[in-house]
Amino acid sequence: MRFLTTFVLILGFTTALAQAEIAVVVNPANANAVSTDDLNRLFLGRASSFADGSKATPLNLAEGQAAREEFDSKVLNRSSAQLKAYWSKLVFTGKGTPPKELADDAAVKAAVAGDSTAIGYISSGSVDGSVKVVATF
Repeated sequence: MRFLTTFVLILGFTTALAQAEIAVVVNPANANAVSTDDLNRLFLGRASSFADGSKATPLNLAEGQAAREEFDSKVLNRSSAQLKAYWSKLVFTGKGTPPKELADDAAVKAAVAGDSTAIGYISSGSVDGSVKVVATF
């Protein structure tokens, strides 16, 4: 019985870690509110500006990053393979360019902190005062 209890606790902890919360971040100077629909349009290349008309520069984490997979799934409602096919088609037809990819949370955070037009996402545990959280998933 003790083994079973320990196993269940470990399984629950592992599941919680696998589904870490994602924070969508912008530069602290950016006053725009961002909805899930806005994020879809920005990160799928269907929009290039925030609600107030100012330029928006979406930044993706590199493929294989856990936060990227969570963002793709929870926000864009697509798998990595679906997004790769989506962007391949747009690039091939000359109708779009995917968001720039950065290596990790620290790189996204630094890019967003240094660019008032940037919007990205990181693991919520990586958030600090250099960026402003506009949504969590």
